[in-house]
Amino acid sequence: MFNFLQNIPENSREEFFQTVFQNEKVKVERIVSYGQTTPEDFWYDQDEDEFVVILSGSAIIKYENGEIFYLAKGDFLYIKAHQKHKVTYTENPTIWLAVFIV
Repeated sequence: MFNFLQNIPENSREEFFQTVFQNEKVKVERIVSYGQTTPEDFWYDQDEDEFVVILSGSAIIKYENGEIFYLAKGDFLYIKAHQKHKVTYTENPTIWLAVFIV
């Protein structure tokens, strides 16, 4: 059995990514952010849809079109494939559940 809120790595300069399930169509990750953000000059442009839930902490995601989403514990966001986005804030720590769907 796996608990997303247990065995969290200590404060780190790097985000922590852990794949907990994967098949041909779906990948489920636990991500732990320690205040990291996306570089100012970079936009994520993924080939797959992404569904994220904040399990603990908070974050801000910005779309290239200027839309801004403030996410707190329990909030989720569905990001369609090729929707350019970036993370502009994460609380230290923030625990994410991310589901990538092909």
